[in-house]
Amino acid sequence: MSVGWFLTFSQLYVHEVAPAHLRGVVFGVYQAQLSIGSIVGAAVDFGTHTIDGKRAYRIPLAIFFVAPTIQAIALIFFPETPRWVMVQQQEEKAEASLRQLRGSRIDEAQLQAEFNAIRVSTREQLEQNKKALFLAMWKGTNLRRTLLSIAAVCFHAANGSSWVNIYTTYYLQIAGVTNPFGFSIMVTCMGLLGVLSSLWFVRIFDRRTIMLVGVSAVGLAQLCPAIAWSIDPGSETTGKVVVAFIALFVFFYTAYAPSAWLLGGEYPNNQMRAYSFGIATALNFLGNWAGTFSAPYFINPAALGWGPRYGYIWFGSNVIVLVFIYFFLPETKDRTLEEIHEMFEAKVPARKFKGYVCVGVEEMAAKGVSKLDVLQEEKSGAAIHVESSLDDRRPGAVSK
Repeated sequence: MSVGWFLTFSQLYVHEVAPAHLRGVVFGVYQAQLSIGSIVGAAVDFGTHTIDGKRAYRIPLAIFFVAPTIQAIALIFFPETPRWVMVQQQEEKAEASLRQLRGSRIDEAQLQAEFNAIRVSTREQLEQNKKALFLAMWKGTNLRRTLLSIAAVCFHAANGSSWVNIYTTYYLQIAGVTNPFGFSIMVTCMGLLGVLSSLWFVRIFDRRTIMLVGVSAVGLAQLCPAIAWSIDPGSETTGKVVVAFIALFVFFYTAYAPSAWLLGGEYPNNQMRAYSFGIATALNFLGNWAGTFSAPYFINPAALGWGPRYGYIWFGSNVIVLVFIYFFLPETKDRTLEEIHEMFEAKVPARKFKGYVCVGVEEMAAKGVSKLDVLQEEKSGAAIHVESSLDDRRPGAVSK
């Protein structure tokens, strides 16, 4: 329960505080820290598994408390996200939070433009969603956003990572690896390498491109071992082929996984992000449980005895995910959450998100009465009249 709570709200925090152009990188750093934690945990278990007595479990448990203790203390000094504070209709606190997050180096005009965009967009969302939020999630433009959030997060469960992670050691034994547990740590390190490479990918490539290439690669990493096992089942050579593709699967999966989590939190609006992303995360855990629960019946020789041929099923699911991404997954790279909201409200088709020119957000930001307006008025001596109507918005255009 605590892990699910942390995974949900820590990712929501990253979504709402990171600048648009750095959101992917910050999220990649977050995922890298999780991978480093997995490696440290596996290494500690490996280093203590030969110890006799109570120290064999006391040492890992003691080390387990180090990171949460540091995090608990650090969280005291973290500001609340400006978007959440704005949803609570506390504008001064929201502006103070944004200033603390952006620091003193940001230009005042740029900060005020971002704050006004958050303010006016959030007001519009609050006006639209006056009814029970859980019901509002499934109506109007929110329905599309909720379903996309669920789909993006549940891609993790649909790619077959649950059975790959659990049965890696089993196939290492079949491959004749003398120290399968130690080798599995090396496979985990491949995951860290994939996450670190994603830090570069998210700055260069679109979200859709990363997802399309990543899902294609993990699908092939499921298919090839299945074919090899069908041709020569149970041999040491086939076992080595399976192990090689497991390593490739882990690399490509961890390289695109941050983008899937990222998209899952970018699609919902500010008011419903916690609800939508929480449901998406819960369904992803449920899907992983289903994959883990059913895997023994397909793999174990005493049951169906498919072994790696189980990958045929997951190859098929990855093909479905690939088609869904191509036709239905909108592009959000370098977009603010307010721009994403505008595009969904304008009902922009998924494959036109990338070229859509958002004018509503900039217009709303310019119309928001800010401290900068007051300073300019004092300097010029001119009266500044600002229209705050949310209805007076020009529609966006799609660049060619």
